[in-house]
Amino acid sequence: MSCTRLGLSLLLLAALGWTEDEHGSEHASHPKKKGPDHGHWSYADKAQWQLEYPYCGGQMQSPINIDTNSTIFSPELQPVVLAGCNLDPSEQLSLMNNGHTVVLQLPGSLTIAGGYPQEHRAMQLHLHWGSPAGPGSEHTVDGRRYDGEIHMVYYNPSYESIKEAMRQPGGLAVLAAFLQVGPEDNVHYQPLLEQLDEIQEEGKETAVAGFNIEGLLPTNLGRYYRYSGSLTTPPCYQTVNWTVFNQTVLLSKEQISLLETTLQGDDDKDLQNNFRLTQSLHGRKVLASFQAALSPRRVPLPGAGCPPCGDSENQLGLSLQTADVLAGLFGVLFAVTALAFLIYIHKQRSQNTRPDSHPKPNVIYTAATTDENAV
Repeated sequence: MSCTRLGLSLLLLAALGWTEDEHGSEHASHPKKKGPDHGHWSYADKAQWQLEYPYCGGQMQSPINIDTNSTIFSPELQPVVLAGCNLDPSEQLSLMNNGHTVVLQLPGSLTIAGGYPQEHRAMQLHLHWGSPAGPGSEHTVDGRRYDGEIHMVYYNPSYESIKEAMRQPGGLAVLAAFLQVGPEDNVHYQPLLEQLDEIQEEGKETAVAGFNIEGLLPTNLGRYYRYSGSLTTPPCYQTVNWTVFNQTVLLSKEQISLLETTLQGDDDKDLQNNFRLTQSLHGRKVLASFQAALSPRRVPLPGAGCPPCGDSENQLGLSLQTADVLAGLFGVLFAVTALAFLIYIHKQRSQNTRPDSHPKPNVIYTAATTDENAV
């Protein structure tokens, strides 16, 4: 699908009363009403989203907590490669406050050219953040929540439309990175942050000159976590192949503060804490493109970008690895027992030596260890 056809598709959807939310979720064109009994959703009602949007109560929901000790190293996960990201300043991009987040629409010429089994084309990017009282990333790592999170949303162009892609398994790919307070301003984020005053009110929109979109992501796109999940906002379609980068993106404290205090959401209140709480894995596997420091497990990726839940080959791999660990533990115990016995025999012989013999110095032996978890 060319950029022109993509633009025509979006115009057609708008004409039919279908608009894209921050993840591309659908909302009919009607006056906004609050609460789970109406079409307009709110983060204040997130515990009740599933009453109107059944997928939000599914078994493959996002975001999640990434337990690094439970991730599975997959050497088949290759570095993510982006194409077409360095946009000319003459290209104008739409930046909007949709009441839930700040959204930057991206041209379809931006693609994921590597790191997934097939090419994906860009839709938009948006941010999640907390408040001066606390951080606001959506995903967490080992229980830690970061200051914010950026999501770049792509779709699989093999489907006839974006609307169809977001409803199909594997139809969407989202690149996520954590935002963290650093020592200085991040110049790559200035084109977005310096325009926030112009879209302070919900529904406001402005134009941003094209810039290098890839600069918003970490420099290292080869170290990441991958899992199958969902949109993190209604309708919570479970069609997303998530990539969560291991390296954080540093912004200054002032830049993070701009996100937390500039925009307004529902009822002219400050737009803050626009993140969903982490969801249960329900048996899903989280792959890692690198060897996590505390995780010795190594399982190859079975074909697609994300493993199917309950994959029998993965189960077998985990069982074999558990057996290897147990065998290693028994081996260490046997070695320690044998060493203690040798020391005991040595002491007994020393006590029974002749009076004119010279005593031998005590020797302490240390069993060799191997760090199997070194990166």
